[in-house]
Amino acid sequence: MDALTLTPLQHIPLIRQGSNLADIVVSALQENKIGLANNDILVFAQKIISKAEGRAVNLTAVTPSQKAIELARQIDKDARVVELILRESNEVLRTRPGTIIVEHKLGFVCANAGIDHSNVDSPLPEGEGQGVRWAGDSTEEWVLLLPTEPDRSAEKLRHEIESKTGKRIGILIIDSHGRAWRNGTVGTAIGISGLPGLEDLRGKPDLFGYTLRITQVGVADELAAAASLVMGQAAEGTPVVHVRGFPYPLREGSLQELIRPKEQDLFR
Repeated sequence: MDALTLTPLQHIPLIRQGSNLADIVVSALQENKIGLANNDILVFAQKIISKAEGRAVNLTAVTPSQKAIELARQIDKDARVVELILRESNEVLRTRPGTIIVEHKLGFVCANAGIDHSNVDSPLPEGEGQGVRWAGDSTEEWVLLLPTEPDRSAEKLRHEIESKTGKRIGILIIDSHGRAWRNGTVGTAIGISGLPGLEDLRGKPDLFGYTLRITQVGVADELAAAASLVMGQAAEGTPVVHVRGFPYPLREGSLQELIRPKEQDLFR
């Protein structure tokens, strides 16, 4: 196996609604003196995808339903945020003070439908927008929803960057998720294009010649966790990571490879 190298890209500007991420990343690669090569992968933090796609919501514009108000009262959470969580979810699975565990509309289980308060400010320049207060709003009034179709977002970015560079690459969009059996959040794949989500090793021999029978590796999640480690989780400002040396062949992939069917999910 060759070395796996992950390089967080410096000089990524603050992303606003409508920002052209492909142009921004190609420029950042040049500034970081990285020549994109075939089989490289670019990993994007979900936040900048959501910001560019206009998924920021001002809580002052949200009217909670009675269901959201009642649930918010039970768990001591802002009813407007609860309303957004319900809108973004297929099903509420568990609740505890401050947290709602849901099946997101994208199919995976996560806390609070992936809705985030941190590092979110007004998505448009001051004075823009219709019917919503933009200028002078408190940063705390803004929340960010996950991309509507992150696989499609990844595919669009991949085709745009490949067109600009002439290189065959993979794109991974990641978010930070908790796990049912461990403390702490880790980087998790939520959007995939041009690389495998799952690598099936069943039928292959191990070191001693035994045939593997059940081993399937969540390679996109493994890469997501590594990229999240070098991105950081606070004020680092490095939401894109360049990857070289990924130890599996690139192919078409999707988020669905990683989502366990409900009937096989022992934690529901």
